[in-house]
Formats: sequence, C-alpha cells, structure tokens
Amino acid sequence: MNANRPAALLLSASLLMLAACAPNTQAQTAQTTPAKTTPAKTTPAQTTPATPPATTTPSASAFTPVKPLSDKPMRKFARAAQVIDPAKTYRAVLKTEKGDVTVELATKAAPVAVNNFVFLTLNHFYDGTRFHRVIDGFMAQTGDPLSADPAQKNRWGTGGPGYSFSAENGNGLKFDSAGVLGMARAASLDSQGSQFFITVAPADFLDGQYTVFGKVIEGQAVLDKLTRNDSGNGPIAGKAADELKSVEILVSGGS
Repeated sequence: MNANRPAALLLSASLLMLAACAPNTQAQTAQTTPAKTTPAKTTPAQTTPATPPATTTPSASAFTPVKPLSDKPMRKFARAAQVIDPAKTYRAVLKTEKGDVTVELATKAAPVAVNNFVFLTLNHFYDGTRFHRVIDGFMAQTGDPLSADPAQKNRWGTGGPGYSFSAENGNGLKFDSAGVLGMARAASLDSQGSQFFITVAPADFLDGQYTVFGKVIEGQAVLDKLTRNDSGNGPIAGKAADELKSVEILVSGGS
C-alpha cells in the first residue's frame, strides 16, 4: 500500500466507525503512517531443518453446512444467543455478486465476535446487505441491515442488530495482511454490532483497536473486484455498492 496516499491512510478510527460518529483526527494522524523498516539480511546456518509440526486445520471436505435458525432474514434481536461450540472449527462463505469469499473464523481468539457473526448469519441477517464502504488500498465494509434497503441509502453505515457488545481487541491477532476480517464499531469499544470489514492490504495501524475474528482462505481476488465506492472522505458519486447475497456457515468437528 502506498504510504503517501492520505485518503487511504487517514482513517484508522473514523472509517470503521458508524457514519454518525465523528473521527478523532489527531489520533489518526499519529497512527496512520507506520515507519518503513528493512529487515537485516542474515545468512542462515547450514543445518537440517526441523520437521514442521503437524497442522490441525481440517481439510475442506471435513466441513459441513450448519442448518439456519430461520428461513427468512431476521434483522432485530435483543442479544446474540450462544450458537457455536468452542471445540469446533468454523468457516463462512460470503456469496457476493462478484463471487464467493471463504473465511476461517477465529473461534478461540475471538469467541464473542465469532458467535455473534454465526448467530446473525444463521438468521439470514446479512442476506441482501451491501458493501456500502469499499476504500481502495484499505478495506471493504458491510453488515449494515439498512443497506439491504435502497430507500435507506442516506443512513447506510449507521445500522445494527439491535444490541452491541465489547471489542476483543487484545486477542493478539493483527491486521498484518490483506484478507483480515475485523469488526467495525463506533468510538466506544462497547459498540460492536453487525458491521464488519475485510482488509485488502495490510493495515497495522488498526492493531489493538479493532477485533480481528477471521481470515480469508479463498476468494481474496473477489474482494479486489468489489466496486471502490468511498474515497476515504465519503461516498464516491455514481459508484454502486455490491451486494452480499448470502452467507453460509460451515463447521468441522476438529478442534
């Protein structure tokens, strides 16, 4: 990502907040231009490499679809019911109008955010919502139920599920690459709801501020095809918001 593009970088707190919240520009400026460092070059010792530990990630064939909790979109709740089993591995397939994106959910590192996402998905909450804020070189944001209604366009970015919950921003996961799944929120750490975003480039200036709860494992190229409809300072006139048609949850019995 080009560090000289202020429109893509001056945004850490404000752009992932709901649209009604004012940005803290002083804090953003301090965080949005990370120093560039060049790793020192070393000559590795000529030793026999150790055998890597066996992976515990289940194969794609080990995953099966989770049955939805409702047969039509449900948009309002008092809270998210507990629906995940922490001993299992979950994935989500985001079916967009530009193609499918598969993410592995970080159940152990962010159990509350993952449970919330799975609960809403199983109630078809995200069906028909749109990627209402896609910023080139930064991220694609979706998950606002208001974005399913074109008549509510002036309010897109301000909606939620009817409740909020606290960020798990100290779980050690980082926005260190493209394809990181994070929870959007307002100024308060207790304001997470339904909106989420996926990075299209590293965004380490967000580390420790927003909850990371998953990672793209297939379909990053689909995110690159989404319409860039926000400049970083607001919507770009004439640019559409691509639809998130539906989301499917997959589960594996492996730990």
